[in-house]
Parts: sequence; structure tokens; C-alpha cells
Amino acid sequence: MPMALYSFFDEYDFSGKTIIPFNVHNGSRFSDTIAAIQDLEPNAEVITDGFTVSEREVAEAAGDVGDWLRGLGY
Repeated sequence: MPMALYSFFDEYDFSGKTIIPFNVHNGSRFSDTIAAIQDLEPNAEVITDGFTVSEREVAEAAGDVGDWLRGLGY
């Protein structure tokens, strides 16, 4: 996870909020990002079924993003 996100989570309290992770990657997918967010925001609900897509496939991912969001109820 980029250091800027660690600073972001240090600055803001997400207690009682829902965090829905998504990213574009170059092979690493989420790595340990979701677990790191859970550790940094223990009083938030962190969706563990986040959306991740390779940078090579992002241009064609609109349908997959829509399906993912509908699956989350949005």
C-alpha cells in the first residue's frame, strides 16, 4: 500500500464506516493491503471482496466494475 494511504488512515477516523477497497495493479493485486487497512481501521467494516484489475485490462473493465458494484448492492 502506498505510504500516502498510511498517512490518510492516520489522519482520518473511519470508525463505524464501511471501506470498500479497489485498485489497479501491475501484478501484485492487493498483496496485504486489505489486512493493512483492517489493522489501521479496526473499528471500520472493511469489505474483503475488493475489486482489483491489471493495468493491462483496465480499459475493458467497466462491465466487471459494474458487476462488482451490483454484487455489493450499489
